Amino acid sequence: MAQENQNGDSKAAAAVAFTAVKPQLFVEAPKATDAVQFYKAAFGAEEVNRTMHPKRKADQELPLMLSAEVKIGSYSLLVSDLAGDSDAPAKTVGTRCMICLETDDVEAAVEKAVAAGATNQCATAEGETACCGGRVAKLNDPYGFVWLICSPANKPVDVAA
Repeated sequence: MAQENQNGDSKAAAAVAFTAVKPQLFVEAPKATDAVQFYKAAFGAEEVNRTMHPKRKADQELPLMLSAEVKIGSYSLLVSDLAGDSDAPAKTVGTRCMICLETDDVEAAVEKAVAAGATNQCATAEGETACCGGRVAKLNDPYGFVWLICSPANKPVDVAA
């Protein structure tokens, strides 16, 4: 299907297929290593790879993590140190988004995360009061991020296209 672009050319746009979405979490330097350890302990994350800042290592400064890829379930996210001289697009630690993890055992997941250092924000909600239709708990991690621990919704909802 041809699409007209801004200069009036009607050539067909090349199809682009994305293979993954990987949110990147920036934590106050030098705490990214600690954050990765927390995600392992709290959520059973598996570290896939890690890239350290080569200049800082060579200069014998405090080594900073450019990124560590961790998997939680079948999804990946990146964890990075945010230093004052960083060229990262995000210049603040923490975020205004929530990360939702789905599990059949909300209580056990909350207990494990709290034991690892998370703070439980409120009592577990259920049914119509839960944002996802099942059971949901809200946690703060020690690095400024909010996590929802949710069970699958009890009944599917028809969504109009």
